[in-house]
Amino acid sequence: MDNSIIISNEELVELWLYSRPENTIASYKLHVKRFLGSVDKPLTEVTLLDLQYWQLSLSGMNKSSQKTALAIIKSLFSFGYELGVLKLNIAKLTKLPQVKEGLAQKILSTAEVRLMIELEINPRNRAILLMLYGCGLRVSELCSLTWNDLKSRENGGQMTVFGKGGKTRVILIPPYVWEAVIILKNIGGDSPVFRSRQIGKNGYHLTRKQVENIVSTASDRAGIERKVSPHWLRHSHASHSLDSGAPLSLVQQTLGHSSISTTEKYLHAKPDDSSGMYIKFFDYSATNQC
Repeated sequence: MDNSIIISNEELVELWLYSRPENTIASYKLHVKRFLGSVDKPLTEVTLLDLQYWQLSLSGMNKSSQKTALAIIKSLFSFGYELGVLKLNIAKLTKLPQVKEGLAQKILSTAEVRLMIELEINPRNRAILLMLYGCGLRVSELCSLTWNDLKSRENGGQMTVFGKGGKTRVILIPPYVWEAVIILKNIGGDSPVFRSRQIGKNGYHLTRKQVENIVSTASDRAGIERKVSPHWLRHSHASHSLDSGAPLSLVQQTLGHSSISTTEKYLHAKPDDSSGMYIKFFDYSATNQC
């Protein structure tokens, strides 16, 4: 007896995306739309060969983008299988491409961060840069902040952050960040901490794209010849705090990482030492003598 559930591709996708963050939904829908357009059939009829042909079509993308696209489709198939819509989880047989870790290139120096902040004269934008760096926030977390989430303390402040996976954490706000943020307050309650001049789906909250533009402009102004995103300031927060002696577990808690192994990547991205430094292969001091 066949107990499988019969629903359309669109219905399955909506169930899979239910209650996910708005930015995640937009990104996932884009990848799924491209995938469904490529296979051009119901998910219940997709074969392993269809998946493999689609994966080959991604060869023009960089490895990181390929990995993201495949991981999203694998998640959809796993959900459909667990729900009983798909008889087999054929996507389980596909392997994610190996991606070279490029974290080290996304960590700014303290001088670069300082220059980005010091050259920003707009109070709101300066507070955004300070919050992203000083508190290690994700863009979505920063955009959704309201004044109800912030609380004054004797030395600085604290905020309640609703993070990835629906997890809530409380983060202390350093005095130098708190001073820049609190001057923006003219109304409280559920009003956004960082307001946009344009009303959108979430009222006057800034959008991810607006914050990306603020960070990009600040990095260009500081003469940084790399395409800096808001997440680079989060990376820099993790690396610089570990450099300064912050416990690994505390950095994990502050950033909201579910696994300590994610936080440990920052230790490997900027090592203090390497075994090759101990090999006495060539005595430069001797050759430099005239």
